[in-house]
Amino acid sequence: MERIEKEASRRLFFALWPNDAGRAALAAWQAPLRDSCGGSLMRRETLHATLVFLGEVAEPRMESLLLAAQETHARRFELKLTAAHYWGHNHLVYAAPETTPPPLAELVRELEHNLRRHRFRFEDRPYKPHVTLLRHAKWSDEAMPPMPAVRWPVGDFVLVQSLSDEQGARYEVLARFGASE
Repeated sequence: MERIEKEASRRLFFALWPNDAGRAALAAWQAPLRDSCGGSLMRRETLHATLVFLGEVAEPRMESLLLAAQETHARRFELKLTAAHYWGHNHLVYAAPETTPPPLAELVRELEHNLRRHRFRFEDRPYKPHVTLLRHAKWSDEAMPPMPAVRWPVGDFVLVQSLSDEQGARYEVLARFGASE
């Protein structure tokens, strides 16, 4: 009987990855929000804004994936996160901007286009920028408590691998793709 080996793959996504100051400002929202609605904190080092979630990508496709990202033009911009929100269907509390900055919408659109050209599949849905802060939270339909705005200067985007260990999800940045002025 012939054994068929499973092809090696990685669980991947593209994201905006905050610098230390942005990460600290986002982490400062977590304790007051948890006091209001419970839940568990996302680990500080995992805070990010997903651009495109790919899921499992076969190892031989990595070169095409990197090429699709390199072909994507990103411009520098500021992501201003102004409010916390609650998604009841999955019990998440997240930080979000009032509106999506045009350079961010363009980045996601172009990245998705390039990924499709290179035959990558991902969920096709309207992009909603957010940073998950709490999981397993409980809240009503009323507005979340106000938080000080977080101004996050975005100068690149990253390819991230999601790994699991005894502490839960751990993320490793595999590549950075710079933005122009």
